[in-house]
Amino acid sequence: MIETKKKRTDLRERAVLIGVITTFQSEEKVAEYLDELAFLADTAGADSMKRFTQKLDSPNPKTFLGSGKIEEIAAYIKAEDIDLAIFDDELSPSQLKNVERIFEIKVLDRTNLILDIFAARAQTSYARTQVELAQYQYLLPRLTNMWTHLSKQKGGIGMKGPGEREIETDRRIVRDKISLLKKQLQKIDKQMAIQRSNRASMVRVALVGYTNVGKSTLMNLLSKSEVFAENKLFATLDTTVRKVVIHNLPFLMSDTVGFIRKLPTQLVESFKSTLDEVREADVLLHVVDISHSNFEDHISTVDRTIAEIDGREKPTIMIFNKIDAYVPEHRDPDDLQEPENNRHLTLEEWKSTWFARTDRQAIFISATEKENIEDLRNRLYETLAEIHARRYPNNNFLF
Repeated sequence: MIETKKKRTDLRERAVLIGVITTFQSEEKVAEYLDELAFLADTAGADSMKRFTQKLDSPNPKTFLGSGKIEEIAAYIKAEDIDLAIFDDELSPSQLKNVERIFEIKVLDRTNLILDIFAARAQTSYARTQVELAQYQYLLPRLTNMWTHLSKQKGGIGMKGPGEREIETDRRIVRDKISLLKKQLQKIDKQMAIQRSNRASMVRVALVGYTNVGKSTLMNLLSKSEVFAENKLFATLDTTVRKVVIHNLPFLMSDTVGFIRKLPTQLVESFKSTLDEVREADVLLHVVDISHSNFEDHISTVDRTIAEIDGREKPTIMIFNKIDAYVPEHRDPDDLQEPENNRHLTLEEWKSTWFARTDRQAIFISATEKENIEDLRNRLYETLAEIHARRYPNNNFLF
C-alpha cells in the first residue's frame, strides 16, 4: 500500500537555516547570526524548523557547503516536508542554481530574504520604487536560474536553444527597468531635497540604530504621533518626519530605517532618502536595545554604516532603550573556570562605562514603560537649544 502525504493546512512556510563557521566567523558568532536569521524568517512568515552549520576554511564554490552536509540537509528536507532553505550568507548565481537542483525546494540567501521583507513592508511609492530597484539589481546576475525549465528544450541545428535567447531578452528588459527606476528615484530625490530645504529655521534630529531597537516607539512618545511600531525587523521602511516641541523649542525629528549586519549593498544604495536624513541631521539619537546580548556589536554596525554615509562628526546622544528587559547573566563568583565578560555587568556598571565613554552623552530609558523619558527630553532640549541659539540668533524659540 502506497502511503500518501497529508496535505498541510498551515499557511506559514517551514524553513531550515544554514550557516558556515570559518576563520572569520566563530561558532558563537554564527549562532548569533542564525538567531537573527530566524527572526528575519519569522518576520517574512516562515517558521525555522532546524539549523545546520558546518566548519569550513572557505565556502565551497559549487554548493557553498561540503557534499556530505548538503546530502544530510537534503535528506532532512525530504523527510520533514520543508518548503524553504535559507542561507545566512549571499550565494553566487551558480551556487544558488546547484543547491536548488539538489534540494528541490526554494532556496534563499540572507540578501533575498531581506529584500522580500522590504518589499512586503514598503508603504509609499518612493519606498516601493527603492525596493524594486534593489530587487532588479539582485536579480540581474541570477536570471539563468529562472530559465532552467527551458534548458530541456532543444533548438534547431546550430542554435543554442530558446532558453538562451529568452535570457538575453530578459536581461535587456531588466537593465531597461533598472535604468527607468533610477531616473524615477532621481526625480523624487530632487523633490525631497526641495522639501528638506523648505524646513527652514528648525534644528533637525535623526533617530538611528539597529533594526528593532525601539526607534518608532520612541518617535511616537516624543512626537505624540502614531508611527507604525511593531516587534518585527524592519517595521519602519519609510522615513517619517515629525515636528516636535520640547518646552518652547520646535525641531524636526526623523525616524529612519534600521541598520542590520550584512546589509545588502543594493539596499544601502537604494535607501538614499534615509541616508540623506542622516547626512542632513544636526543631532543623531543613536537608539540601542541594551537587553540584546550583543548590543555592542549592533553599535559598531551602526557606527560603521553612518561613517560610510557621512564621515563628519556629529553631536550624538546614545539612548539605551529596553532597560526594563535587561537581565545580566548570572556568574558564580566561586567558579574560576568561567571567564568574566560584559554580559555579567549590571545596569549600573553599564551606566558608569558609557557615561565615561561618551562624556555623559548617554541616557538609559524604557520607551514602553516611559521610564526616564523626562530626563531624555531635558537632555535633548539642552543640546538642541544650544545649536538653535548659535544658528538662529534672532529666532527666540516659541513664546
